[in-house]
Amino acid sequence: MTSLLYSEVEEELRAAVRDLLADRCPPAAVLKRAESDPYDLDLWKTLAGEIGVAGLLIPEEHGGAGATASEVAVVLEELGRGVAPVPFFTSAVLATRALVQAGAAGLLERLADGRSTAALAVSFAASPYHPSRGSSVRLADGRLSGTVTGVAGADVADVLLVPVEGVLYRVEGAQVAAVPSLDLTRPVATVTLDGAEATRLGEVDVAGVLRYGAGLLASEQYGVAQWCLDTTLAYVKERHQFARPIGSFQAIKHRLADLWLDVVRARAAARGAVADDSPLSAAVAQAWNAGVAVHVAEEAVQLHGGIGMTWEHPVHLYLKRAKATEIALGTPGDHREALASLAEVPGPEGGQQ
Repeated sequence: MTSLLYSEVEEELRAAVRDLLADRCPPAAVLKRAESDPYDLDLWKTLAGEIGVAGLLIPEEHGGAGATASEVAVVLEELGRGVAPVPFFTSAVLATRALVQAGAAGLLERLADGRSTAALAVSFAASPYHPSRGSSVRLADGRLSGTVTGVAGADVADVLLVPVEGVLYRVEGAQVAAVPSLDLTRPVATVTLDGAEATRLGEVDVAGVLRYGAGLLASEQYGVAQWCLDTTLAYVKERHQFARPIGSFQAIKHRLADLWLDVVRARAAARGAVADDSPLSAAVAQAWNAGVAVHVAEEAVQLHGGIGMTWEHPVHLYLKRAKATEIALGTPGDHREALASLAEVPGPEGGQQ
């Protein structure tokens, strides 16, 4: 039976990442740079070079750690708790997964130690069920033309990877233009290719990469929800009204108890997705965790009262991250529909969903 508990190695990795983020990337620091220079590339270099997170999914023969999704999930939990503005998910998860499938050893070695950062030119609004959403790229005479909208991590990537008809290409000379993003800590960009030179790397299953990413994204969403719950619990113990902590009021207790149950279930769903790398587990995790992260963040804003509505309090960064990931790599509705089909749940008229 697969255990959903954290191993000693995972807890040590969590402690290392959490301590670094507490020292270098507290929410106040993230908030301060949110509108000017969202990515903290110095922090990313430290995470990649000293803790080795960039190479977790890269095989040891290519300079990586050869770790599993469980270790990656722990890092994502902590990055979610800090809404850390680093390209870990886009480079060390999505792009790396695609490169491993394509067998691009040379690029994997460059990514393993953080020397380079990669981005997979797939729209963040695409999903395992609609992998080409947001893309109009075509190949002709060894060159790529077209656009991909809503690409996360492209504006800071040294290596741009473009999948076309089941083949992964590295491109040079792409135009990358940042566009407004709801999530201030994870910008997106439009990638335009106008006859860009393309180097074939190997075959790639884009739907499979996005499914893998969706399963791991649930861990980041759990981290967001956990921070919102922890911060709100601390606040209601300190905030007094009518000479009593507001957390002592029965109505507040009930709301927080419901949130706690939601977050505990989110942790179980996220752990299940990394323990069982299957379409069913990924769909379950996203169908639940995406909505939970949004709900807990919304409740955190409400329960913080007036201060929660201000720009000065970082809780809005968590709400924006939660809302952005709710529509990333498939909406909860997309995953519920897939889940119904995978579980062979009869449709409204007796047929299959």
